[in-house]
Order: sequence, then structure tokens, then C-alpha cells
Amino acid sequence: MKRTLSVLVALIMLLTLTPAFAAQEEINIFMWSDYISDDLIANFEDEYGVRVNLSYMSDNADSITKLTAGAGSEYDLIMTCDAYMESLIAGGYLEQLDLSQIPNSENINRAYWSEQNQGYCVPYLMNYIYVVYDTERCPIEITCYNDLIRPEMKGQIGSVDGARNLFPIALIALGYDPNSRNENEIKEAYEWLVKYNENVVAYGSTETNMVSGTISCMFTYDGNTAEAMAQLGENNTLTVAPFTSDPVQLGFDLYVIPKGAQHIDLAYKFLNYICDPEVMAANLVDNPYSCPNDAAVAAASEEYRNGPAFNFDYKTNIFFQEDVGDAITIYDQYYQMLKVG
Repeated sequence: MKRTLSVLVALIMLLTLTPAFAAQEEINIFMWSDYISDDLIANFEDEYGVRVNLSYMSDNADSITKLTAGAGSEYDLIMTCDAYMESLIAGGYLEQLDLSQIPNSENINRAYWSEQNQGYCVPYLMNYIYVVYDTERCPIEITCYNDLIRPEMKGQIGSVDGARNLFPIALIALGYDPNSRNENEIKEAYEWLVKYNENVVAYGSTETNMVSGTISCMFTYDGNTAEAMAQLGENNTLTVAPFTSDPVQLGFDLYVIPKGAQHIDLAYKFLNYICDPEVMAANLVDNPYSCPNDAAVAAASEEYRNGPAFNFDYKTNIFFQEDVGDAITIYDQYYQMLKVG
């Protein structure tokens, strides 16, 4: 009898609890790894009683592939960058946003959020992609992109990767538009990058190699620089290269809702949550990149606002990645040749 009663009690509890578990909503997000704080995700889950499922991309091509293949059945939010927005909007791959459901988006500086894109994306973080070098170990002072292919720099450089990060610096070094669609110019840029490639020790974890002393120069994101400088502490001898003429890239990572997303209401809640100044200010502790949310920057620590990784004079001498249309296939062709080489 006792055993029967125990089974009945357990069965009743299971039947009582199961609907609660089944009712828990989930939101599925595809983005870069190690690019959002665990606390932010956990706090959002607690506040809204939902589960956040994160999946990670290895490069921007991953998100574009998913978006153009109809990712709405699988993901509710996908991270992409400004270089692809024109094509994604024109192709009808994105849900149009109702910004009235994201009131905290008013905190985002409109200078970093084009009028065309405002109806389809929400900027998350942004990053200057620039050159940093160790003033004590680097063989030369770096003042322009062409310095990176000098023979003295062989075995000295760590670099970010990706066609749309690498080719623009080569095009600028050659005197061309960083968003060129001219195949002859892109081919010349490829030849420049072959020389650059000979001086690069590794692509990827630039800050790790810099801190360990493997390299003395890196072409990297401002957030990676901030992390490297913080790890070096009082021993920091890194400086942002004092470019006087060559512009640097300012890139944006954006959240979009793929067409046909299953949990659009939760996507709106998440977008509004990350635009909250206090939430984003806390997120900047673990992700010290440039931020388009002015209110969050004002709420962030003085250490963040005055960090040496953001202390450079050419913030107006910048360029943006533009959608190069069909020319992207030319870039991809030469990029694959560069990687094989």
C-alpha cells in the first residue's frame, strides 16, 4: 500500500510539474562566442522566465548563410555586420522591426545607426580595427598600413581574419577605395596581402599572442587591445599606432530578426534589455569594445571610458564596410587563394 501511494504521489507531482516545464519559453540566438556576459544572459532568463539558447558563428559568412537559407525556423536573433545589411534587406531575409517595442533603443547614437538600417537591426557593439604595437619590442614605429609589409616585420604580426577586414587595408595602402568593386584593384590588394601574410605569425587570438610575447604588433579590434592592456597591467608598453593619413575601419555588430522567426516577442524583449544603459554598462566589463549606446557609456566605469585602447586621435578618419554586392564573390575567390597560400 505504501509503495502504491508513493507511486501515485510521484505521478501526481510529475503531472503537476510537467506543464510548467513545458510552458517555459525559449529564445534561440546565433552570434560570436565570448561576446556577451554570462550574467547578462542569466539575468535576462531570470527576469523573463525564459531559456536563452546560444549558438556560435566562426565568421560572418556563417550568419549570412543561415539568413539567406531561411533561418527563422531555427533562430530568433542572428548577429551580422553592417557590410551585409543592404543585401539582406533587399533580399527580404529580415523581419522589419517595430522600434516602439524597443524603447531603450533611443539610447543608441543615431550617428552609428543609419536611417535605412534602423527598421531592420539593432546595433550591439562596435569596434575600431586598428594597428597596435609594443613600443619596446616592435622593430619599427608603425604609422601606416604599408609599414606592415616591410621586411623588418617578418614574424612580428598577429592579425584578425576575414576578407572584409583584410582587403580594405590593402586597398587603402594601394590608394584605392576600401570598398572597391574593381577586380583589378582587388587582385592588387591580394598581392599586397600575400606580402602581409609572410609577416603574420598567426590569425585569431591576437591579444593572447601579444601578452605572451610571441608578437610585437597586431592588427586587431579595440576590445582585444583593451583586454591585452589589462592583462599586461603595469607592464603595458602597447600603443595604438599613430596613423596620420590612412583611415581605420569602424565596424558594427548588429542583431537582426530573421524572416519567419518563431519567438519575435522574446526577440523584442531581448533587444530592449540589452539596450538598457545599466545592463549594457555591466556587459562592457567583460566585453570592453566601443559601444554605440551613449547612455551605457555614460553609466560605464571611468576605467572603461578612459581606457588607453580608446585613446587615439583619428576617430574621425574612419571608413565603414559597405555592401559590395556581387563583387563579394571576387573577394571570396582571392581570400580563399590567400588562405591556401
